[in-house]
Amino acid sequence: MLEGLARAEAAVADCLDAAAWALPEHDLVAALDAAHRLAQRLAALQLTLVREVDGRGTARAQGASSTAVWLRDRLRLDGSAARRLVDLAGALDAGAPGVRAALADGDITVEQARVIGETVQTVHTAAGAEAADKAVGVLIGWAGQFDPTLLRRLGTRVLDHVAPELAEAAARAALEAEARRAERDRHVTLSELRDGRLRLSGHLDAEAAGLLRAALDPLTAPSGPDDPRCPGQRRHDALADLCRLALRTGELPEHGGEPAQIVVTTSFDALVRQLDAGTLDTGPGLTPETVRRLACDAAILPAVLGGAGQTLDVGRQRRLITGALRRALVLRDRGCAFPGCDRPPRWCDAHHIRHWAEGGETSLANSVLLCGHHHRHLHRGEWTVRLGGDGHPDFVPPAWLDPDQIPRRNRYHRRT
Repeated sequence: MLEGLARAEAAVADCLDAAAWALPEHDLVAALDAAHRLAQRLAALQLTLVREVDGRGTARAQGASSTAVWLRDRLRLDGSAARRLVDLAGALDAGAPGVRAALADGDITVEQARVIGETVQTVHTAAGAEAADKAVGVLIGWAGQFDPTLLRRLGTRVLDHVAPELAEAAARAALEAEARRAERDRHVTLSELRDGRLRLSGHLDAEAAGLLRAALDPLTAPSGPDDPRCPGQRRHDALADLCRLALRTGELPEHGGEPAQIVVTTSFDALVRQLDAGTLDTGPGLTPETVRRLACDAAILPAVLGGAGQTLDVGRQRRLITGALRRALVLRDRGCAFPGCDRPPRWCDAHHIRHWAEGGETSLANSVLLCGHHHRHLHRGEWTVRLGGDGHPDFVPPAWLDPDQIPRRNRYHRRT
């Protein structure tokens, strides 16, 4: 075997020295197919050797705690990759010989072999050895057309082909088992980072996943052709928008229906100079821009401190753009007023054109509806907004975008 592997290695080394660029396209594709097939056959040989090493106890004899640990060190593999190698070697050795033969012939890939082995084991448990043997042939045939992901999905219905009389009961049992696992494993974890951000992780069951997707998907579309946000950032912003919508429903327990209440801690001097950077009552600090943006549509409790840090005053909640005033704003703007945006009113914040910290009134003449994305965008300070002569908002672009700074309007919500 060693001599054969040495000759194979030398032959591969010769191929590496050949000029691939000189191959005609047909030969190039044929060479790729041959190299792929050879890689699978070598994988089959590797799995055979791993199984023999594991069976002999070579790893423990050489001082390793397991074959996977030994492989990780010797072959410089990731720990999970080493464990998968040992598991697959054992599964192919104990399972149907047809799977290992198909891998050795280069007809299937290593990942397809893993999927087939796991599926066949499930069929064996549900329907017996005869059905499992039939499943091997069906799955190997499908492997010639489908990648591992699709093959696994098709494998859930393989009993329809090899044991149709048992398929319905097995599918129901598998579905019930999956539902039990999902119920057991469901969780959401919020891990607070040192800078006040949260790391969100967890597992949702099928129902919660469907609800989340149905709620998030309409909010994740790009706001326009120039939207610079990546998909992950759009999902982040959509989740924040979803929370704002939930807070406005008035149906949440305890503090339901009220926009986020922020306790801004600042010094008296900073308050005199108008709103400065603030600190949430939960600890994290906020930039002046963030505080000013949230203040447009949130209850602010300024905790005013003296020079020595004593609390001088904790103010009452400021008047928000709610009730009849918000209804009038919705009737006027009909959605996000930023040019080109199609977000409806229920996804929008009410923004003070002249900030309340600068003496701006809470009135229709000093308000405009903005979706979360454009609310953040406007608070960056490059665009400005004002009411035109007819009482509708005009947005003035920055000079780098339009040197003439011609005011723009949203024509989406108003066709005339």
